[in-house]
Parts: sequence; structure tokens; C-alpha cells
Amino acid sequence: MICLGIESTAHTFGVGIVKDKKVLANVIDSYTTKSGGIIPVNAAEHHIEICDKVIQDALERAGIKLKEINLISFSQGPGIGHCLRIGAMVARSLSLMLNKPVIGVNHCIAHLEIGKLLTKANDPVLLYVSGANTQIIAFDGGKYRIFGETLDIGVGNFLDAFARYIGLGFPGGPKLDKLAKEGKNFIELPYVVKGMDMSFGGILTNLKQKFNSKKYTNADLAYSMQETVFAMLLEVSERAIYHCNKKELLLGGGVACNSRLQEMAKTMCKENGSKCFILENQFNLDNGAMIAWLGLKEYKEGKKQNIKDTGIRPYWRTDEV
Repeated sequence: MICLGIESTAHTFGVGIVKDKKVLANVIDSYTTKSGGIIPVNAAEHHIEICDKVIQDALERAGIKLKEINLISFSQGPGIGHCLRIGAMVARSLSLMLNKPVIGVNHCIAHLEIGKLLTKANDPVLLYVSGANTQIIAFDGGKYRIFGETLDIGVGNFLDAFARYIGLGFPGGPKLDKLAKEGKNFIELPYVVKGMDMSFGGILTNLKQKFNSKKYTNADLAYSMQETVFAMLLEVSERAIYHCNKKELLLGGGVACNSRLQEMAKTMCKENGSKCFILENQFNLDNGAMIAWLGLKEYKEGKKQNIKDTGIRPYWRTDEV
């Protein structure tokens, strides 16, 4: 069975094609800016402009024709409403045109499930770190549960906001990763873990104040920021591993591409005797392959959706699945 998945929760429009358990294609096109962050209406216009090309590129890469698709899936939520609507519209249009079933899936769960498909992870704790989302997720007691999350902004948005403030543009995460490698002096920053949850807003304010003081180099600020924030994420992840009695940690989301986070996660897992699983960057980023795989998996488990039930769900929580 072949499923075409559409991802459009934020700045990325992606199309993935999965046949059974094999990824045939995974094509993405992302909205970027030289300054400022995501302007939802502009991101939506980007998705409208390139959606047809991305679909065609994915079909060519997979070596199949559109009529061979058996199922359409799309990110139903959570995400930016303007962007989600484009993916949902394209998915419904393809479903009606091809007379094929359509399924809306949860974007966060898709990150977890593609990780289990493409690595040897069996029952991991997922450290899910992206723009708007920062969650520690595991399947426990018969359902997906959140064992820790951000109390304010997602770690990806936090990174992007700081990068914009010091003039690096959007997306800023990869640029901060590179800049941090030049840092040599650790600067103490607020360390905000509250139980199993984290907060980044106060750290962002503190970083801005230190930048404005002109006492520190950008490289040292980036280095210190990564060391502090990633330690927070991994502290909570490690406690979740012990609490759930699991032996695997899986990284997922765009921030999981960060080389320092990957290094720290591997070290933590080595020290506590668990295994660390990290996907290729193309599958850490928002992508259509993960949407196609989860749609296929849910369809085979018996999930069916009527067109009228495919409205977007911008605030759809992981633990509601």
C-alpha cells in the first residue's frame, strides 16, 4: 500500500511517499527570511506557490504516478493555522480527485513513529524539540503521554528569537550551532527546570541583557546558551527514562539536528546505560515521510476519516491522541 503524506504545520511544506515500510521519497521546501521570523500569511503563500512542484518532485523521486497512490495523509495539527489549512486543502483535493481515503494525523506523534521506523528503537522516550514544541513523550500505560514540556515558548522558537536579536536571521538554530563552536568562555545563565517542565522566556531575556551590555562575545553567549538549555532538556529526559523504566532515548524535531545536543544526548545515554537513537537530519526536520508513515500505520489499524472530519486542529495535544 502506498501513502502520500503532506506536512505543512509551519515554515516547511513537505511531501513524503511511503510504501509499506519503505520511504520512497521525502521532498521539502521551506519558507525562510533574511530578517524576522515566520509571518504566517507569507508562509502560507509560500506553501501555495510550491505545493504542486513539491508533489511532482516527490512522485518523480519515488518513480510512481499519482494514480498509484492508495492513501492521502496530512498534518492535521498542531501548528500554525494559516499553514495547516494549505496542507489540509491539498490533501482533501487529492483525496476527492483520486477517490482515495484521507487521514489527518498528529504532527508530534509522527516524529516519534518515524524514529521507531527508521532506527532500531523499540520503545523509546522521545525528546521532541522543534520550533513551537518542546516535549518529552513516551508510550506508557496504553497511550502517548507527555512527561515534561515547555511552560512558555518552544526551544526552537527560543533559539530563533535569540538569533534574530543578534542579527543572524531565520532560521537561526543552525547558525547558532556553528557560532557556539567558536565560544570558549562559559557564562552563567538562569537554569529553569520546574519539576519535569522547562521555561525559556527568562533565559531569553537574560541573554538579551547580556548581549546589550557589550561585555560578552556572541560566540560565548551562543556556547553558554546551548550548554545550559540542552542540559535542562536532557535532565528531564533522563528522569523520564528512569520513571518509565525504558532503555532508549530518541531525538526528534528540527533542534535535534544540533550537533551539540546530539553529542550531549549520546554522553548522557552512555553514562546511564541506555541507547541513543538519532535520525538523519531530513527526518528530524518537519517532513512528509513521517506524515505518510503515520497515516499508513493508522489506516492499517482501522482509522477512517470522512472529508468533513478533516478540519485543522492547531492546538491538538500529543496526549489527546
